[in-house]
Amino acid sequence: MTDIAAPPPASPDWSARTIAFLGPIGTFSEQALLSDEDLARAKAVPLPTFSAVLNAVEAGEVDLGFVAIENAIEGTVNVTQDTLAFDADLLIQREVVLPVHLDLMARPGVVLDQITHVWSYPHALAQCRKFLARELPLVEAEATNSTADAARTLAEQGDTHAGAIAPARAAEVYGLEVLAHAIEDHDDNATRFVLVARAGVPASTGHDKTSIVVFQRADEPGSLLGILQEFAARGINLTRLESRPTRRGLGDYCFLIDLEGHLRDEVVADALRALKTKQADVKFLGSYPAAGEHGATVRAEANEAARRAEAWLSGLRADIAGA
Repeated sequence: MTDIAAPPPASPDWSARTIAFLGPIGTFSEQALLSDEDLARAKAVPLPTFSAVLNAVEAGEVDLGFVAIENAIEGTVNVTQDTLAFDADLLIQREVVLPVHLDLMARPGVVLDQITHVWSYPHALAQCRKFLARELPLVEAEATNSTADAARTLAEQGDTHAGAIAPARAAEVYGLEVLAHAIEDHDDNATRFVLVARAGVPASTGHDKTSIVVFQRADEPGSLLGILQEFAARGINLTRLESRPTRRGLGDYCFLIDLEGHLRDEVVADALRALKTKQADVKFLGSYPAAGEHGATVRAEANEAARRAEAWLSGLRADIAGA
C-alpha cells in the first residue's frame, strides 16, 4: 500500500518550495494558487501549458505542480486528467475550488464595436458563448495557451481590433481596459484545481477525497455495475465518475473516480482492495483534504466524533475480563 505521510509540521517552510503553475502571471491558476495562504508563500514558477507543469514535477525540476482538473461548466480538463491517469506517476496533495469570473478586455481607448477577434483559452471561450453571440456575433475567436496569455499577447501586439477574455487581474497586470465584466454564461461557474507531488499521501483529516482510475478486466455487460457495487455496498459516496479511452484500442475505456474518504479509512481501503482483485488494474491518484466552504468545520466535527468514539470504545474494553 502507498505510504501515508505523517502530518506536516505546524509551520512548514513553504518559502523554500517551488510550485509550477499555468502562466503567465494573471491566470486563474495563479489566482487560485494565491488563494491558499501557505501556497502563496512558495516560489511560483509559471509554465506555458498544463502538460509542462506536470512534466516539470515528474522530472524533479519543481517540488509541486498546480493545475486545473475540472470546470463546473465545461467539465474535465482532459490534458490534466489524462496525464495523471496515463503518463505521469504523481499524487494529488489537495484541491482548491475557485469561482470563475471572466472579463472582456482591450487596449486603452478601444471600444466594443471595434473588436473583430477575441483571444482566450478554449475553456474560457466556451464559457462565454452567449455573450459573444449577443454582443459580438461576427467576432472571430482564437485559442491561446491560457487566459492571461491572451491578455499578454494583446498588450504586446497593440492590436486595436482585438479583445481578450481573462480574469480582471490580467487587465491590471498588462495595462488593459475592461469592456465588460463577468461575461460568463453561468453565475455559478467554478474551476477545481489540484496540487500534485511526486510522492506522499497527506494524513487523513476527516473530510477527504480519494481519486483513482479503474481499468476493466473485460468490456462486458455489467462491468461498470460491478465496479459501482463495490462502493455502494460499503456506503461510499462518489463525487465524480467519468469514462476515458485507455489509448489501447477503439472502444477500450477506463473509469475516473473521485470518492469521499481517505486511504487510511478501512472501508475505503477495503473497496480499493476488492477492485484491485477483480479488475485489470487500479491506479491510485491520491487521498487528500477536500475543498469546500465548510471544510474546516467538517474536519473539526469529524475529529471530535472520532475522539468520542475512541473514548466510548475504551470504556467498553475496560470491562473485558482480565483487561
